[in-house]
Amino acid sequence: MALLGFDAEKAVGRGTGISDAVLHRKVKVVAGAVKRHGAQATEPCGRYWLQTIGGYEIAAMTGTILEAARVRMPLVVDGFIATAAAAAAFDIDPTCRRACFSAIARNEQAHGTTLKALRVEPILDLKMRLGEGTGAALAMHLLEASARILREMATFDSAGISGAIDAQG
Repeated sequence: MALLGFDAEKAVGRGTGISDAVLHRKVKVVAGAVKRHGAQATEPCGRYWLQTIGGYEIAAMTGTILEAARVRMPLVVDGFIATAAAAAAFDIDPTCRRACFSAIARNEQAHGTTLKALRVEPILDLKMRLGEGTGAALAMHLLEASARILREMATFDSAGISGAIDAQG
């Protein structure tokens, strides 16, 4: 929300079926935190927002993304919280976006908006709300199959069919 300029109402979701009153309180707390710290935001903003309002889990995932990119290890980003970590990582080091594959678009208002703002196309969009790494578990098979095709599939040239076909034959 802070990095991409969303309103708290668009960024905060209901989660696991909380009441309207609890949702309203959640929105108010998040908006207040961003307002309180926003005037002092420094570059890179991803690092600043992690230090001021980010949770430890988001900071840990951000560090993982940055390090994976540094050692050229691809990784799968799955879900809204991991996408928030990716947003911070992309702001800190834009080159790390090359290491990330977004597993799935979650059926949450802020996740789709965040993916669009980051210009990230998820591998899958199954209208799921279930988390717990289910998107990554599904997407990994597609990524592995894609890598095998790129690595192992014969080309027209290697299969001996790269020449023009004779219309008479």
